[in-house]
Amino acid sequence: MTTPLRHAGRTALVTGGSRGIGRAVSRRLAREGALVAVHYGHDAEAAERTVKEIEADGGRAFPVHAELGVPGDADTLWTAFDRALAAQDAAPGLDILVNNAGITVPRTIANVTEDDYDRAFAVNTKAPFFIVQRGLGRLRDGGRIVNISSVATRVAFPPIIAYTMTKAALDYLTLALAQELGPRGITVNSVAPGYTETEINPTLAIPEIRQRYASASVFGRLGAPADIADVVSFVASDEARWVTGQWIDTSGGVHLGP
Repeated sequence: MTTPLRHAGRTALVTGGSRGIGRAVSRRLAREGALVAVHYGHDAEAAERTVKEIEADGGRAFPVHAELGVPGDADTLWTAFDRALAAQDAAPGLDILVNNAGITVPRTIANVTEDDYDRAFAVNTKAPFFIVQRGLGRLRDGGRIVNISSVATRVAFPPIIAYTMTKAALDYLTLALAQELGPRGITVNSVAPGYTETEINPTLAIPEIRQRYASASVFGRLGAPADIADVVSFVASDEARWVTGQWIDTSGGVHLGP
């Protein structure tokens, strides 16, 4: 007897869904049966490549373009989503929203400029806030919101202070939304990666730093995007219907001890 796909019949939107963790999440949700909107801000080629990979695996996906961190970004995204979804002959609405898009500010406080700070909060915090706000009418009862946070919000890590502050704010958004949307059966959770093999961290090209980050995990390796995507797929599923308002460490045991 064939086991039903976990996300069959559902529609998902993954912001920053064309690269890194977002790409892995998009592919995993599609593999589990979801129709996936792969959002991108600048790299149309990466988004098209991700869509083609999903289709080659037998899944369904479509690209959605909207630059985040600029005025009206949430409205632009939802307009593009609605138009593209209609072109798929799919029912309007959404079941799974993954707020993954983000940028880093790899600087200590002495070197963070006001532009750095404003840009990070615009993309990492303000955009998800208004994407959720504008999307509530589209999100079906029983839906799922997953915010991609960072394990750095639970420890002191000054080299990325502004970035970590944006993710800490996102963690609070998770708590508040979980309580507010609970009566609709909507769960809201934060998934917090640690050192993960993605393009967002250029320092991984330096062997000494790469080894230090890998050794921080109890498993002695860097995280893979698929490690994060598997957890996102779970909390986005009906199996996690009784899990909400949670911060889920997906760091591979980073910082468990000295």
